[in-house]
Amino acid sequence: MRIVFAGTPAFAERSLAALLEAGNDVRLVLTRPDRPAGRGMHWAASPVKQLALARGLALHQPAALQDPAAAAPIAAARPDVLVVAAYGLILPQAVLDVAPQGAINIHASLLPRWRGAAPIQRALLAGDLETGVSIMKMDAGLDTGPVLLERRIAIAADDDAQTLHDRLAALGAAAIVEALAEIASGRARWQPQPAAGMTYAPKIGKAEAEIDWTRPGTQLERMVRAFRPAPGARTALRGETLKIWAARCVDGMGPAGEILASGTGLVVACGEGALEITALQRAGGKPLATTEFLRGYMLAPGDRLGAAR
Repeated sequence: MRIVFAGTPAFAERSLAALLEAGNDVRLVLTRPDRPAGRGMHWAASPVKQLALARGLALHQPAALQDPAAAAPIAAARPDVLVVAAYGLILPQAVLDVAPQGAINIHASLLPRWRGAAPIQRALLAGDLETGVSIMKMDAGLDTGPVLLERRIAIAADDDAQTLHDRLAALGAAAIVEALAEIASGRARWQPQPAAGMTYAPKIGKAEAEIDWTRPGTQLERMVRAFRPAPGARTALRGETLKIWAARCVDGMGPAGEILASGTGLVVACGEGALEITALQRAGGKPLATTEFLRGYMLAPGDRLGAAR
C-alpha cells in the first residue's frame, strides 16, 4: 500500500523506521515545522524529519492542515492509508478522508483509557500497573475510533516517562507493521471501543510539576517518575527552584515539606509518609546525587521545602 506518514517526535520516528525496514511504500512524510530547541534555542529538525531526509523521502511541513493548499500534497501522493503517530496537528475531516483505508493512529495507551495528549505521563501518575499501544482508525472524535489491535506491557516500579516511552515506541513500531499487513490482506477487523473505562489524558501543564508536599508520598514518588525527564517535578527552597530527579517512599512523619533527615538522601515529610530525595538539581545547574548536592548546600532537619518563592 501507498502510505503517507504523519509524525514528529522520537516515538513516531521509531514507527517510520519500522515501516521502511518492512519494505512499505512511504510516499510522503508530514512533520511539524522546525522549532527552536535547547539552551541556545537553535532551530532543530524533528526526529521524523531527520529520518525522512536521511532516507530521501518526500517531506511536507505545514503549520496547519485546514487550508486546502496545505493539504494538497497529501492527496497528490495518492495514499491508500495515512499512518499517524504523535503528529501534533489536527487532521481535518477532508484529510482523514483522503485515503481509502482511512487514517490509522498509533496511540500509547490501551483505549479507551487515556485518550488525549499525555497518556504515558497520566498512566504513571495514576499508578497504573499496565499500559500498551492501540492501533486505531481516526475519526472526528479525540481518540474515539475503532481499534484493530492492542499490545500490552507491564509498568515497572522504576519506570519513568522516558523508559516507558521507549518501550511503547518499540511496541508501537512492531504493531503498526503488523496492522498494515492485516489491512493489506483484508483480514483487518475493527472493534468499537468499549463505553466503560474512558479517561482523558490532557497535556501536562507547568503548574502540575510543582510538588504539593501535603499529598501522600506514594503520589509524589509517581509524580517524580512521570515528569522525568520533562518537565521535571519541582519544589522551592529558600526562594530557589529545585528539580527533583529521583526519590523513593520511606517511613516518616512531620509537617508537610519539612526535612526530617539529611545524609545519602533528603527525607522530606509528606501528607502521608515521607519521600527520600536521592537526586536533584538547582536552577541553572546540573542534576546531582543528593550526597554531592549537600557538599555545597547545607541543609538540616527542620528546613522546609515548598516555601513561597
